[in-house]
Amino acid sequence: GNNVLRMSSRIQIKPKTAAQKSKTSSPLPCSPEPAIKPQPKPSDKLNPKTINPFGAYSRPTSVFAATYAKGGIPCRLVHGSVKHKLQWECLPETVPFDPLLVTLAEGLRETKHPYTFVSKEGFRELLLVEGATEKAIPLLPRLVPVLKATLAHADDEVFERGLDAIVQLSAVVGPSLNDHLKHLLTNLSRRLMDKKFREKVTVTLQKLEQYGGKATVAIIKSKIPTYCSISP
Repeated sequence: GNNVLRMSSRIQIKPKTAAQKSKTSSPLPCSPEPAIKPQPKPSDKLNPKTINPFGAYSRPTSVFAATYAKGGIPCRLVHGSVKHKLQWECLPETVPFDPLLVTLAEGLRETKHPYTFVSKEGFRELLLVEGATEKAIPLLPRLVPVLKATLAHADDEVFERGLDAIVQLSAVVGPSLNDHLKHLLTNLSRRLMDKKFREKVTVTLQKLEQYGGKATVAIIKSKIPTYCSISP
């Protein structure tokens, strides 16, 4: 009877020790996880703060980048030995200004190549085509808010592209821009205080007056009282 009890106790003990081993061994593969998991969490929290606002992750979602990626911009960059140029898939004269001119204006806020070149050069070349005045004027209510955002951009090169764009637009639409000019002057006035841009902003204002006529002076002075007219 004692032998039976001893054998049964041995049988009972063996599964217990096996169970204990399985209990102690099963957490082992998981044990490194608690040590590893907390490590990526701080980086996960830091990465969106450091990358998303200033990195490239948010830019591909822009109107221009998305349209460019889908082949919606009918021109492409051609790398030259001296300078780059655009090659249009069809004559620019045949391209509808709506929505391409607005899309190119959106692209002026890009900070990555080739978006920067394609948007700037495409905007300029499209405004040079015959009949650009009649095509661009109806788009002013949509173009001006986009150009305003470009002038408000923190990147200096983006701001300079905005200055060039409004001069190009003013040269094409003339006094028609006057009705929308106040929306652009606030950001110009702010940058006028920066010594780095004072001369270029002043030249831009003079060009706006040149193309906009006498009525432009009063509009500029309403936002920038220190402006000196180029007219005698």
